[in-house]
Amino acid sequence: MLSDLWTSSILTSEKLGLSEDELSDMRENGIFKPGVHWKSSPYAQMKPWNPEVQYNVDLCMEIISSKEFNKLKIISAA
Repeated sequence: MLSDLWTSSILTSEKLGLSEDELSDMRENGIFKPGVHWKSSPYAQMKPWNPEVQYNVDLCMEIISSKEFNKLKIISAA
């Protein structure tokens, strides 16, 4: 079921071993793509809302495990 693909930022951070701030940074820096790796979820929230972000953990894990991502981490740490 497609709804099972998306998890909250808290669960995603636990599963990936990253902080919620790190997940947010990866979204803001374009490492995680909207609609693919993450989406905002306004469901069950009253207006005006601050939509909660939900992540596709499997696709996020693919990015984090990729060689290209590890190269970016090394470069940004320098």
